[in-house]
Amino acid sequence: MMKKLIVLLAVLLAPVAHADEEAMVVSVKRLTMETALKIAQGTIEACRKKGIQVGVTVVDRSGNAQVVLRDVLAPDLTLGISYQKAYTAVSFLAATSALTSQGKSALAHVDKMFFGAGGLPVQAAGQFLGAVGVSGAPGGDIDEECAKAGLESVVDDLEMSL
Repeated sequence: MMKKLIVLLAVLLAPVAHADEEAMVVSVKRLTMETALKIAQGTIEACRKKGIQVGVTVVDRSGNAQVVLRDVLAPDLTLGISYQKAYTAVSFLAATSALTSQGKSALAHVDKMFFGAGGLPVQAAGQFLGAVGVSGAPGGDIDEECAKAGLESVVDDLEMSL
């Protein structure tokens, strides 16, 4: 038991000792406002082609809203829900449709979380950049289809720039 404790302490303290020896800098890639706007506009356009008006939120990798759009006839409540979907996707680095079974757990009661389809992470060239959330379609699967179309409108440019 004592041997395990010593090994655990050594592992936990090793990064601390290393951090003191040299300065460390973390470089973080972020979406530009223009790219976030293209994602949101591409999402709106994809839903319009289906005859659906939605609210869209694109968040940065920290979960802060970067772009928020609501189509003319989309209800106001789509904004809050689209933000929650984006926030949940960014928090778990996963499509919210993959997390729907989690909604029955205690996490369903955490502020800002929404466990239903319609939120997708924004990733390119192995970099995690943020997330997009959509609300207003008759089902979360359609919200997610529109979000995917919005992401596809910029993915090639993102891949080339990273």
